[in-house]
Formats: sequence, structure tokens, C-alpha cells
Amino acid sequence: MNKTEKRNPIIYSDFPDPDIIRVGDTYYMASTTMHYMPGCDILRSYDLMNWEFVGHAYETLDDTPGHNLEGTAQIYGQGMWAPSFRFHNGTFYVNFTANDTHKTYLLTAKDPAGPWEKRMIEGFYYDSSLFFDDDGRVYIVHGQKELYLTELDPEVKGPLKGGLYRLIVRDEERINLGYEGSHLYKKDGRYYLFTCHMLNYGNAWKSEDCFIADSLMGEFRGKCIIDDDMGYHRLGVAQGGMVDTPEGDWYAFMFQDRGALGRAPVLMPMHFDEEGFPVIGTDGKVPDTVSVAGTRKEHQYEPLNGDDDFVYTSDEEGRVHLKPFWQFNHNPVKELWSVTERNGAYRIRSGKICSSLVYGYNTLTQRTFGPKSEAWVTVDGKNLKDGDYAGISAFMGCYGAVALTREKGKHFLVMLGKPAQNSTVFGDSDYLEAATEYDRIEIETDQIILKVHTDFSDMLDEASFSYFFNGKWEDIGIRQKQYFKMDHFTGCRFGLFLFSTEQTGGYADFMKFRYRCAEW
Repeated sequence: MNKTEKRNPIIYSDFPDPDIIRVGDTYYMASTTMHYMPGCDILRSYDLMNWEFVGHAYETLDDTPGHNLEGTAQIYGQGMWAPSFRFHNGTFYVNFTANDTHKTYLLTAKDPAGPWEKRMIEGFYYDSSLFFDDDGRVYIVHGQKELYLTELDPEVKGPLKGGLYRLIVRDEERINLGYEGSHLYKKDGRYYLFTCHMLNYGNAWKSEDCFIADSLMGEFRGKCIIDDDMGYHRLGVAQGGMVDTPEGDWYAFMFQDRGALGRAPVLMPMHFDEEGFPVIGTDGKVPDTVSVAGTRKEHQYEPLNGDDDFVYTSDEEGRVHLKPFWQFNHNPVKELWSVTERNGAYRIRSGKICSSLVYGYNTLTQRTFGPKSEAWVTVDGKNLKDGDYAGISAFMGCYGAVALTREKGKHFLVMLGKPAQNSTVFGDSDYLEAATEYDRIEIETDQIILKVHTDFSDMLDEASFSYFFNGKWEDIGIRQKQYFKMDHFTGCRFGLFLFSTEQTGGYADFMKFRYRCAEW
């Protein structure tokens, strides 16, 4: 059978908390999307190496002031966390919690492309793993530092009255964040619990442990199964599980923090030792490349990122479906964006006054890719009002952007950004602060091509900005330092935005979006 080979990370982009299942000859992945909408990416592969979008499990997650960006309310770094993806008796299941609503969501579908039905599971199950046992009983593993097993009712609505509930793993060292990111499986009658372990020592500050048990009532005995940073700044490969091929080969999948790029999926061959424990990678190390037998060698994968000329038509119900690599920064405000009012343009209308682009409605984003990527777009700002900013950004908490703005009827190009206070991953941003303006150029046109270039090579993590003038690219502003922090808890993205500082009523059109990334 045809095999392909690919470097790790297999997707050099921000697809955190991957959970992978196989149904027949097809692999599916669910990944965390936090505050971005539509949410819960569903990806598909036939070789575990190359992936494409199937769609998303929901259009919007909830209807709260934070989800809707009302006033200064927001859910950056919150929303959907750590999905558990399962297939049972012909139904696909995705469950996860949201730290802002403190709810546990369950989405079900007969087809991973949808439609998906959304409801809640009673209780809050942090970083959970849904598990269907051979005898028809249903469980969920959840927690941090202490991991609990809770039996659910057969309809997966909440805890089963009188059902099993027990502590199965405790982090006795209680250092740092302890255990989290559970994934529970059963193989050959034995139970396997994968969990991320965050420590202050070892080869990396994050590693992966596995606990095995002969029954759910028995002892879960465990050990570290991977402690490797791939030579990358002590950022360990961790938090994931295992999946088998149709031929019976096993692979472990996890992710690695890659600085401002985000958290990138990693794939490793795996076998089992005499005690039944997983043995991952090569001599305890993550391999630089992996090779997997594909099940459909002729399949041509759709790109995970790409260009867009914004030529769309509405479906029979009057809805427009953007290409699946696009996501809004929060719940979109439907009446304030369009790709049909002007053919070939994504239009954002101003709907609120704010001091920072992170509060602007309908910022449209795509992930960046490592080690380098760039995107450019034509911005038509003839309908901007004074105080409006429209452009393209390196979108994250410490964002940078190049924008067209208007002041007293004149147009200017500006490079602006929100400088990071420090480089700690746990830092926060004050979104109410106005951005720092690093450069301003008066221009005689209201339409111009703007570009953002990102460089994540060896955690350089910088974004630079330019505009197209007289047949060549001209730099503007500074090289903005990017940091992955918990204020957004997502990697840097390209974002098309409009925000207003003085008045509403203006709008901007974005045309001919182009995307390029360096070969990995």
C-alpha cells in the first residue's frame, strides 16, 4: 500500500488538543478552536499525515455578551477547550467544556460533515475523555492533578444514579499544572489512560504519561511514555492519545507548543512492551519524519489555508458558507458583514466604537503556518469614516497590524500594535488599551494592497508589515514581537478587520486575499 513521508509537526500550524479516531479507512480529527467561530474543527485524512477540513461541529457555541463581543465583554482564551472525539454505534460524538460558561457540551452527528446536534451533559468535566465500553456502559474521565472516572447514563445526559465514580489517578508531586488532557481507550481487554504531565524538570516542561488497568475498578498503574522537546526550547510533545491503522499498526498523536505559532500536531509510531505500556517514537525520541500507509493514495487534499477572491452565492436558505479555513474572532454579527453586497469582496460594516481591534466585530481570520507565512489583501477604504481603521493583522493578544485609516477626510497608512508586557506564557493583555501607533504615512488613494509576513523560525516569532506602492513592497512600522500567552491561548493568525474609534456607519471592502507559506 502507498506510503507517504512527512516531517513533524505533521501540521505546522495551530491545531491544539487533537483527538483522532478511525472509522473504516478514514481518520478524523477534532481540534480546539477557543473563541473562534464556527468552532470545533473537524478534519479528515486517509494517511494520518495529510489533513483537510470536513467542516465544523457548530456555527456558534453560545449566546452570551462575551461570545457576542458586546461592549467590552469577550471570551478570548475561553470558549471551547480540549474536545473528546468518539464514534459509537453509527454516531459521531464530540464533547468538551467551556471555561467561560462552565458547561459541558455534547455534539452528535451521523455524518462528521454535519448536521451536528448540540446539547449539554449535566456537570462540568475539565479536559474530559468520553468512553464507550464493550458492555454498553458510558464513562467520562476528567480533572486536573486528580483524574476522576464518572459513569454516565446510557443517553449521555449526565451522571448515572448509583453509577461508578472514583478517583483513578492523582499527581502526588502536585507540581505546576499536574495531569490534564485525558484520553481513555480499551485495547485487548486492557484500559489505557493517556494524560499530559506538566513538571518543572526533565527534558521538557511538559511530558506524557500513560496509565493502564485491567478493569475500571482496578488500579491504574502508570509511567512517563514520552519526555522529548525535539530539541525545541524545552517545549515538550504531549497531550494526545493513540489510533490504529486498518493493518493494525499503532500511532500516538500529540501536540507541541511552537511559540507564537501555536500548538502543532505531532505523529509518532508506537508499539507495546511486555507489560502492555506504549512505547513511542524511536529510542524515546519523537522522530523527525514519519511514514504511514495511506488508504486512498489517489486522494487530493484540499488546503488547510488558501486564497480567496470572495466570490460566493447564497444557498437555498439564503446563507453563505465561507471556505472552511476562515473563522470569525467571536460570534459574527450577521448584518455587519457580507460577501454578496459587492461581488468579489468581503465587506465589514462598522457597528461599535472601540479602542482596539480585538473588540471589532467580524474580524475574519486564517491560521498562520510555520516556519514562515504571509498574506496580503486589497483594502478599499473609500467608505471609511473618520477614526475607522481597516486592514490586515497578525492577530493575537500582542497583535500587530497595517491599516488604512481616515482622519479629517484624508487617508493614511498606519502600522499599529499592542506590545506584549512580557514573554511569559501566562501573561494577560489589557484589551481596553489603545494600540501603539508606530508609523503613519499620508497617501493619496483610498485603495491599497497590505501585507503581513510572519516568521516563527526557531521561535523568532516576529511579524512585519508592508504595502504595495509603485510596483514594489514598502515596509512600514516595526517588526512586531509575538508571544503565545493565555490571553488568547491560540496561535497567531492573519485577520481582516475594521474597527471604529469615533463613529459608526462606515465600511471597508477586502478583495483578492492571497496566502503563501514556506515549505516545511
